[in-house]
Amino acid sequence: MEYYEPLGLKREPFQTTADPHFFYKSQEHAEALQRLEISLRLRRGLNLILGDIGTGKTTMGEVLKQTLLREDRFILGTILDPSFRSEFQFLTNIVNLFEISPLRRSTISYKNSVKNYLFQKGVEENKIVVLLIDEGQKLTPTYLEVLRLFLNYQTPEFFLINIIILAQLDILPKLKRRRSFMDRVAITYMLNPLNREDTETMIKFRLNQASFSRNNELFTKEALDLIYEHSKGMPRKITMLCHDCLEQLISRDRNVVTKDLVDNILDKQIAIK
Repeated sequence: MEYYEPLGLKREPFQTTADPHFFYKSQEHAEALQRLEISLRLRRGLNLILGDIGTGKTTMGEVLKQTLLREDRFILGTILDPSFRSEFQFLTNIVNLFEISPLRRSTISYKNSVKNYLFQKGVEENKIVVLLIDEGQKLTPTYLEVLRLFLNYQTPEFFLINIIILAQLDILPKLKRRRSFMDRVAITYMLNPLNREDTETMIKFRLNQASFSRNNELFTKEALDLIYEHSKGMPRKITMLCHDCLEQLISRDRNVVTKDLVDNILDKQIAIK
């Protein structure tokens, strides 16, 4: 990308899209991914990944999807936002995701069709069916009950569907009121903000992924300190602030992000608010 070449970069390193290429695996993220993969391979059923906005849940889900899709044994369906108008619409989405052909257009028929599909794929074909749901805090009690029903479909050795819910902490009160749902959870993992060291390592990682080619550092230590202080270690906030810093470097014809530059950006953000 010519726009960033003066900074020694071949790509934009701080996009806020969920690009697995730029996903920094902190110790927590790496452990969560490893535990998820083991759970899925053992077909243990329900998995919860929790964290505040911007902790990297969505991108981590994309990384996991890349891993699973390399193997024919996995059948993967993804719901990016479970904001549906009714139970029937929720079921319709799931049926369409897995290309299931129900006999009739009804809630009961759709549930039976999912059950038959899971037995066919999981038992007869020995496939691992995975349903990944992002923005899980938007799941209503009705949709949680549908998922609980699907988790009833199992053999003595394994679940026929493996569900991953990526959610903000708002989901916890809903789940605690549904004991029969929580009893099926194989993994609950909480993603926390990065510490100061990981914040700097993440920034350098993303620069390297964008083929950073200069010998000198692009961010001063003082600038990194301020970025961490402002972002409180939240990966999305770090990424957005770093993106603004690079834009300012280019517009001012400078080549190093300093504390005063970060201060200036933050002052402007405060003024806008």
